[in-house]
Amino acid sequence: MQQSSVHGMWSSRLTFILAAAGSAVGLGNIWRFPYLTSDNGGGAFVLVYLACILLCGLPVLIAEILIGRHGRHSPVNTFESIAKETGSSRAWSGIGWMGMLAGVLILSFYSVVAGWTLHYTWLYVQEVFGGEGITDAGATFNALLGNAGELTFWHAIFMVMTLVVVGLGVEKGLERAVKFLMPALLVMLLVLVGYGATTGHLGEAAAFLFTPDFSKIDGGVFLSAMGQAFFSLSLGMCTMMTYGAYLPRNISIPRVSVSVALTDTGVALLAGLAIFPIVIQYLGTPTGGGPGLIFASLPAAFAQMGAIFGLIFFALLAIAAWTSSISLLEPATAFLVERTPFSRKVCAAGVAVLTWIVGLASVLSLNHWSEVRIAGFAIMDFIELLANDFMLPLGGLLTAIFAGWVLSHRIVREEFEDVPDIVFKGWTVLVRYISPILVGVVLVRGVMDKLGA
Repeated sequence: MQQSSVHGMWSSRLTFILAAAGSAVGLGNIWRFPYLTSDNGGGAFVLVYLACILLCGLPVLIAEILIGRHGRHSPVNTFESIAKETGSSRAWSGIGWMGMLAGVLILSFYSVVAGWTLHYTWLYVQEVFGGEGITDAGATFNALLGNAGELTFWHAIFMVMTLVVVGLGVEKGLERAVKFLMPALLVMLLVLVGYGATTGHLGEAAAFLFTPDFSKIDGGVFLSAMGQAFFSLSLGMCTMMTYGAYLPRNISIPRVSVSVALTDTGVALLAGLAIFPIVIQYLGTPTGGGPGLIFASLPAAFAQMGAIFGLIFFALLAIAAWTSSISLLEPATAFLVERTPFSRKVCAAGVAVLTWIVGLASVLSLNHWSEVRIAGFAIMDFIELLANDFMLPLGGLLTAIFAGWVLSHRIVREEFEDVPDIVFKGWTVLVRYISPILVGVVLVRGVMDKLGA
């Protein structure tokens, strides 16, 4: 077993937690979680989401990091080497291939949405320094979506930002970035929570988030919660497996996994406590925001709060997107570094350019190609459906099966050498039985519902 990765190693336990939490904390927490909570009954959705994190998300997160650290390579090569070691089929490397493809597809539209955050950040920078403010939030958002040139520009800027970090490598790029970006993200989020407390609606927002109405829980809530758990924790796309390959041997996988899951969930809940008091204060209700809650609704509130709060919020959103995007670009970059004679910078640039080109389909689906449909879905919606609702759960399901049934007891015990037997047995039961069953049911139901819509 290799003790280190050819790509470099995280310098400390804290650095890995910051990096993995940075991968997990992104638009899924600050954009997606609030509007899904808004649309799915508040506390009912949060309760189901927390259960999904505990029963499915955390066991699969541990499995990905474990597999990554044992293999010490990019996901495809890791699965191939472990399959050889255990006498299993090389076909298991398909999980790595699917994970890399899912990462590229997700980053292609994720970068487009992240470009929106850069656009809004720039608008608020101009307003802070005396420029014209956003007077009609809905019109501003619709104008952005209808402008393919503007969307392409910000999509390109965001991909360059991501490329620069990944091209510099683990220590000089990823590690330096997360050491600065994650504390900055937390500080800005706490500032917004503090402002939310001054509105007098923090208690109402907390009640909406933490008081479940069990009548609201149905199959759709379970589907949304499970999808959010996987999307938020960056599972099924091999990013955590890749980061796990850079984890030193002396660091406990279960402990850092729990820290990452707690950080990710904590940020999502803080985002809710920051956003919903503002929404209640200025828009009257926390429900029914939809995907436009952040971009079309909140700017109306910032028009009354002051441009500085709009700047802080969208800068926060851009940073969160950035910490996640670098982890999405890393698996395919690491694979090319291992399989080709090219430098890391060249490999990262190749993946970034390909992803940017794929992202143009999402850009155009918002305007010039808005009438184009694939299986009844707009192009961007279809890519999101394929990656989020199919590839991520399937990748998580297969990873759980591989970790629970293919990895030998010896390999798992080597990676869990500091873990008590009761914890080891509990994880084994979850990853062998509970997680695959729950993920499998959600996957099948989700695909059937989407295709039947």
